[in-house]
Amino acid sequence: MARSGYVFVCFLCAFITLCSSCNYSAKKGAEQNQQYTPNVPEGWQALFNGNTLENWEVTSFGTEGPVKVMEGSIVINYGDGCSGITWTDTFPKVNYEVQLEARKMVGNDFFCGFTFPVNEDYCSLVVGGWGGPVVGLSTIDGNDASENETQVLKNFEKEVWYTIRLRVSETNISAWIDEEKLVEFYYAGHKLSIRPEVSLSKPFGICTWMTTAELRNIVMHKIEGK
Repeated sequence: MARSGYVFVCFLCAFITLCSSCNYSAKKGAEQNQQYTPNVPEGWQALFNGNTLENWEVTSFGTEGPVKVMEGSIVINYGDGCSGITWTDTFPKVNYEVQLEARKMVGNDFFCGFTFPVNEDYCSLVVGGWGGPVVGLSTIDGNDASENETQVLKNFEKEVWYTIRLRVSETNISAWIDEEKLVEFYYAGHKLSIRPEVSLSKPFGICTWMTTAELRNIVMHKIEGK
C-alpha cells in the first residue's frame, strides 16, 4: 500500500473511533441528565422527586451502606445493619397515609421498614423481616413484629416491585401490600415504640436490614380525622 493510502486508512479509523466515542459520551450524558417524574395519585404529595434526595438525608446509623438515586429510584445498598433515609421536612403526627413501591435486590431480610409517628409516639412497619417473610409492627407492648399479634407471613420475590401503603388514623394503624390488607391494629391501650436501631429514622424514615432495596413513587396525603 502506498504511504498516502496508509495514512488515509489510519485517519479514517481514528475518525470513526472519535465519532463512536462522542456518540457514547453524548448518550451517557443524556442518560445522566434524564429527568424522572414520579407517579403521584391525585390528591397526594410526592415525597421523592425521582431525581434527587431533596428533603431526605442518608441516615447515619454507623452500619449503613451507600445510598444513591438512579433511574427514578432510590437505591439503598446493604451495610452491616440498618441502611436508609430520613425525611427532613415537616411530617404529620396522625391522620395520614404513605405509599411507595419497593423491591428487594440483594439480601434476605427486610427491604422496607417504615418508622413513623403515631401522635406523640413512634412505631415501625417491617416488610420482609426476620429472614424474609415477616410483616408487622414493631414494637407493641415491648414485642417485635415477629412476636406480636400483627405478625403476618408473606413470601417476597427478589427484583419484584411491591406497592406498600401505611395508614395512621386516630384509632388504628393499617397496612396494605398490593391492595391486600395485612395489618389492622387498634392501638388504644397499647404501648407503641421502636427498636433502638432505628431511632435515627424519626420522625419518618425508611430503612433496610443487611439488604439492598430500591424505592420509588414515595407519596403521602392527609386523611380526615374524627
